[in-house]
Amino acid sequence: MAAPRVTVVVVTRDRGPELGRSLPHHADLPVIVIDNDSSDDSAAVARASGARVEQLRHNAGAAGRNLGVELATTPYVAFADDDSWWAPGALDRAVAILDLHPELALVAARVLVGEQGRTDAVCQAMSASPLPPTGVGPQVLGFLACGAVVRRDAFLQVGGFSSRYETGGEEGLLALDLAAAGYQLAYAQDVVAHHHPSSKRRSSHRRVVEARNALWTVWLRRPVVSGLVAAARATRTSDGRAGLLAALSGMRWVVADRRRLPPDVEELAARLARQY
Repeated sequence: MAAPRVTVVVVTRDRGPELGRSLPHHADLPVIVIDNDSSDDSAAVARASGARVEQLRHNAGAAGRNLGVELATTPYVAFADDDSWWAPGALDRAVAILDLHPELALVAARVLVGEQGRTDAVCQAMSASPLPPTGVGPQVLGFLACGAVVRRDAFLQVGGFSSRYETGGEEGLLALDLAAAGYQLAYAQDVVAHHHPSSKRRSSHRRVVEARNALWTVWLRRPVVSGLVAAARATRTSDGRAGLLAALSGMRWVVADRRRLPPDVEELAARLARQY
């Protein structure tokens, strides 16, 4: 039997029942579960499925995936949430794409939501990307983490997910950094993941985190005027205003870590901003 080419990395916190449902879908693959200081039986459930489990003593949020990627020994890593899983054959297809296209750092999958299997709105937007197409499909500068397969070396090269972003909208900064490093990201309609969102999601808190992280991403990588426009737009909703206040509290480190995109990547980011 050939050695596996892809490892599934899952981050979790206090979602034992969800893991019990999702992990069996990955039974034939190496799986690494990063437990973000759970207080329930999440780690035990994951071990019972055959996964390798690393238990953290703090909640690293989305950045817990970074440890999973470091521990993986395969050239590619597929991310999954504790309430998501990859469709049969999806990862074989993603591996074939990445093998054939060394310019790609990431394949973004079509994510089907819930029992009804509707295509996630983010995926619908990616399928209509105005950016020049790749050899696989639409070029994108974003993705859903629960539906992404990455080239391990490229991910580690750019530092992975930010440790400051928690969970929610953490993908945007990584996408820009991969593009700035000279890679492309592609949306592949025929690579499919399933997502059955957990009832434990704190939707209001998550919306605020997403608004904050979206602002940080613009402030960290794009022109000052783009940051001002994004801040003004955030004031239109209560979640956006709360996100703006949270983002302003991190202004000191944002200024210290700010790094402008290369002109060609900024042009792509600006084109996307004009459309959305």
